Amino acid sequence: MSVVAAPAAGGAPVIAQGVDDEPMAPNQRDARARVGLMIAILCAAYTLFHLVVMVLYPLETWTYRMIHVCGGLVIGFLTYAAVTQDSVTDDAPAARRAVPELALLGIGALGIGYGFAVIAYAWGAWWLAGVAMPPAFGFRTYGLPLVVGSVAAIAAGWLYSSRDRGRIYPGDVLLCFASIAVLGYILFVVGALRMRAGTGMAQPGDLWAALTGVLLILELTRRLTGLALVIIVGVFIAYSFLGPWLPGFLNHRGYTATRFFTYIFTDQGVLGDPIAVSSTYIILFIVFAAFLQASKVGDYFVNFAFACAGQARGGPAKVAVFASGLMGMINGTSAGNVVSTGSLTIPLMKKVGYSPKTSAAIEATASSGGQILPPIMGAGAFIMAEVTGIPYTDIVIAAIIPALLYFVSVYFMVDLQALKLDMKGLPRSELPRFGDLIKQVYLFLPIVILIYTLFAGYSVIRAGAMGMASAAVVSWLTPYKMGPRQVFRALDMGARMSIQLVAVCAAAGVIVGVIALTGVGARFSSLLLTIADQNQYLAMFFAMCISIILGMGMPTTAAYAVAAAVVAPGLIALGVPVLVAHFFVFYYAVMSAITPPVALAAYAGAALSGSDPMRTSVEAFKLGLAAFIVPFMFFGSHELLMQGETLDIIHATATALLGMFLLSAGVIGYYFGPVGVLIRLVLVAAALSMIAVGWTSDVVGLAVAIALFLWQRKMVTGSTLTHGRAD
Repeated sequence: MSVVAAPAAGGAPVIAQGVDDEPMAPNQRDARARVGLMIAILCAAYTLFHLVVMVLYPLETWTYRMIHVCGGLVIGFLTYAAVTQDSVTDDAPAARRAVPELALLGIGALGIGYGFAVIAYAWGAWWLAGVAMPPAFGFRTYGLPLVVGSVAAIAAGWLYSSRDRGRIYPGDVLLCFASIAVLGYILFVVGALRMRAGTGMAQPGDLWAALTGVLLILELTRRLTGLALVIIVGVFIAYSFLGPWLPGFLNHRGYTATRFFTYIFTDQGVLGDPIAVSSTYIILFIVFAAFLQASKVGDYFVNFAFACAGQARGGPAKVAVFASGLMGMINGTSAGNVVSTGSLTIPLMKKVGYSPKTSAAIEATASSGGQILPPIMGAGAFIMAEVTGIPYTDIVIAAIIPALLYFVSVYFMVDLQALKLDMKGLPRSELPRFGDLIKQVYLFLPIVILIYTLFAGYSVIRAGAMGMASAAVVSWLTPYKMGPRQVFRALDMGARMSIQLVAVCAAAGVIVGVIALTGVGARFSSLLLTIADQNQYLAMFFAMCISIILGMGMPTTAAYAVAAAVVAPGLIALGVPVLVAHFFVFYYAVMSAITPPVALAAYAGAALSGSDPMRTSVEAFKLGLAAFIVPFMFFGSHELLMQGETLDIIHATATALLGMFLLSAGVIGYYFGPVGVLIRLVLVAAALSMIAVGWTSDVVGLAVAIALFLWQRKMVTGSTLTHGRAD
């Protein structure tokens, strides 16, 4: 990716080149030659399978979701190693393996091989001889060897996996066969499994397949997102067995391993709502993003933003707010978007005078905001529609004003800070020419078509498919025409980009299944009701804290899925409307990415800027403060979610926007000039007054704002106003 203005063919500088290219993860492989081609074909086939099923030939639900999960496992184990990989590949022959490694690989090969062979024999007998009943002995005995072999292969990967990006470790190939064996067993008995899973009729074979599946999901999740989500899932699994010994509302009777794991691997758990959304809307829009990437439309978005705002004071920061928000909306992960767009925007922000800490914080805040930006909302809107049953278009409309308030607040903070520190923008000579870019405004057509078709009544899947096709067509008007090779590359990228969310949604499904099985969500609702008897806002504050804690260290999709299962039912029990309750927990699940002490998006930005991670997360929290207030705003004023009369919606929005400006001025310490601590506190108080519902509070806040303006401009100077200074 280029971070320096380079001349385009016509002589105009080009800031962004490859801005939306996916950076290599530390443990991501880069297989070459035939192996690389085989994986690319597998990825393209995986993507094409989803498109064909969604658009042309629907498939039975459990079958489709199982293929989605297990196909993701296979691709994930082939493309992501168990340990960090070296930056270069090594063509030298592999060293001879030690005896302990050979022992683990041997156990893995024998166990997984036996399990796979039994499942393959059952399917072969059915296809070739029409034998629908599997061999009883095989299905009774395949499971334990499969589990032991999978554990051995996982351990071998942890201890002995190669650090060469170009090589695939044999243990990971074994895990691919284990994934296929799990898929084969569950699909073979899927009819009966629907009836007996999670009951006393569940068979030992069901347990072993489900247990192996959970182990594989957790291992892939660890490779893709780290240990945080895996630990959280492990805590929930442990809770299912330790319930009889826990106090208070956490107590439950406990479950046998057979009942628990077979229940978890149903549409109440792993195959439930998160995977339902992952296998349809998420992968569809990730492929849409891949088509935009392959056609270089993402570069145009960022160059257009630089042409519009790059010369303004603090220009690169303002570009980051808009460009990162737009790319984050499609990207689906806050931290991933920070890494991709931040490698361009952060150096440019530092160039015009922002500190490394602030540069990283602005990028993290903007990228996280992309997750709440309609119409895609980083896949959150689709999960919300699936969980609540509320039409997708209603959710998108409701999201408009809160997203506007968030980005306006961040923009105000960036602008006021640039004004306070007397920053300049980038020289016009280093920026793309607006006149040249406006001639290519048709490159926005895929986004326009997507939004139009969504609101014209088309299904989400059809709208996404049309947006994808339009991206390919538009590319023919650029130097990056999408032919068969580029379409294949887009399909390949789509699968690779979706793997993280497949793993995350499957892991989140385990948590959702535990909540449904143990009933802890209902007991949490009772706890919230008890707190609300004392003070409803105290109950909402408690719900906010739980949503943030549940989301810490987790990607947005999983964070919202878990919060929706644990917290949202409690809010609904308080009498909060379903849409308001889910938006409430969604916002805090998203903002966990910039909330100390576990702020993944801020940490990703800090790594790029070279700043201190904890200080960066505190700065990002400060810049994104509006997102922690907005949910309480629409809780008290449903007009901010487009609920109510038009005049009431306009009034609530206008006063909230003024409140965002006052809040930004108070946080930054600049209100038509630098201000000191006392005036900053008054500004924040006036902002909260404007944010509160009611004409009286609005008048109070507006009066304070006008009084401070007149005082600062006409009665005293900035240097004497409570000893304000530009520090």
